[in-house]
Amino acid sequence: MPAAPRLSIHDIDPKAYQPMIALEKYVHAGNLGEDLLALVKIRASQINGCAYCLDMHGREARAAGVDERRLDVLAGWQEAPDLYSPREQAALTLAEEVTLIGEGGVSDETWAQAAAEFGEQDLVVLIMAICAINAWNRMAIATRQPLPELPAGGEAAAS
Repeated sequence: MPAAPRLSIHDIDPKAYQPMIALEKYVHAGNLGEDLLALVKIRASQINGCAYCLDMHGREARAAGVDERRLDVLAGWQEAPDLYSPREQAALTLAEEVTLIGEGGVSDETWAQAAAEFGEQDLVVLIMAICAINAWNRMAIATRQPLPELPAGGEAAAS
């Protein structure tokens, strides 16, 4: 049985999400593409163990046209590099090292790979996207945010 939710940030103070929503708008207005953003969000959420975000961003990835096979093996993407473009590999590597920042920071090799695949503006957006999903993961896990209810006979709507 899952642990009971601790509190609802939205119910207590909906304004608390406003800065995060503004950050999401910034990230999604960039040129990274919804498919790449979904892969990055899912990978960080896998590392952090955030079921709520995995559920949400898995649905978003499918809606953005990400192939099921690529989603199925994302946790082991380094074992299947042919499924991911060099740009996606650079983004995933950066997402992993930023998510696990306390384990050694971001290596020069990872930074160089990301810089080679992304212009400076897109790199800024990518970093902000990685920071945003890590913040969302921490809020959802800390508060034990429950998964949304599935409507009868269907998938939960993407948020």
